[in-house]
Amino acid sequence: MQFVFLFYDIFCRGARLPALQSPPQISAQRISAIIPARNEQENIEAAVRSIAAQAEIEEIIVVDDESADNTPEILERIATGIPRLKILRSGELPVGWVGKNNALWTGAQGAKGDWLLFVDADTVLLDGAVDNALQDAERYGAALVSYSPEQLAHSFFERALIPFIYCRLARRFSFAAVNDPSRHEAAANGQFILIRRDAYHQIGGHRAVAAEILEDVALARRAKQAGFILHFAPGYGVARTRMYRSFRALWQGWAKNLYALLGATVVGSAREIAVTFPWLFFALLIAGTCIPGRAGGALLIAAAAAFALGHLWYARELKANRYSARFIIYYELAAFLYAGLICVSFWKYRHGNISWKDRQYRPAR
Repeated sequence: MQFVFLFYDIFCRGARLPALQSPPQISAQRISAIIPARNEQENIEAAVRSIAAQAEIEEIIVVDDESADNTPEILERIATGIPRLKILRSGELPVGWVGKNNALWTGAQGAKGDWLLFVDADTVLLDGAVDNALQDAERYGAALVSYSPEQLAHSFFERALIPFIYCRLARRFSFAAVNDPSRHEAAANGQFILIRRDAYHQIGGHRAVAAEILEDVALARRAKQAGFILHFAPGYGVARTRMYRSFRALWQGWAKNLYALLGATVVGSAREIAVTFPWLFFALLIAGTCIPGRAGGALLIAAAAAFALGHLWYARELKANRYSARFIIYYELAAFLYAGLICVSFWKYRHGNISWKDRQYRPAR
């Protein structure tokens, strides 16, 4: 029917044919992948090989950030079979820089691509990941595309904490809000960021966020403030990450990030603990245990009800964020550890004592 009306307009009314616009040839542009690596001997080979399997990647730049383990040797070995792999050294860390930011900036300076793909060394890309990102960039007109990869949780404490934390972050960094150009919210996940090269340099790149512990969010914020469109989305089917392989690394890593992720305010952190900690359950349980007779029994029944409601709430959060319902058994422990992490992260930020991979940082104020 639309063709009939168009035919009538052209031949009966003398209307002009609408101009045809060629779609941007994003997929034809060059992409440079950049990986920062400091003591990543357990992860680096899988990360590099997963990127090498992406047909759209023209070059892979790994920046060795003064590794003291076998990372350099592993890179030299796999480079013989991956011609696209280029290994750079970050050199001594400049004053005022976070190590990861310096490594990423070093890699970006040596990159040739029209797009820069920043991938963490603990992240593995799945088949079609880069093609998916390019399609999203074209579909949404985005200069920055970021995914929050599927988070692998193998150990006891990973299973307790990782799903809980990511459920809370999903509440704070809504994909819809981040992707809405009319709203101020901005976020990205540094495990997978694809950004147009010209946009990256226009906002100052990682040099502009040199001292930021939470460099991914800071970079996204600068991009959005400069008027660039962001596309932030779940990364299921795109990438997988196992962030930490020990409780020490897990605790240290989230203590490094959590206070900043919650807005770096006392009020915001206190509100988060108030909302997530099962105060009512513990209060009723303690009161019911201490008070004898029927009153104590009634309080214990109320505690059981609070316990059930808390688990139902967490089950809904897990489902919304594509986590298995089996993680529900960790709810109380997860809430307790989460509250402890917030307090530790607050203390470290307020006292300028952020430790990560044998380096000490003073958080940006």
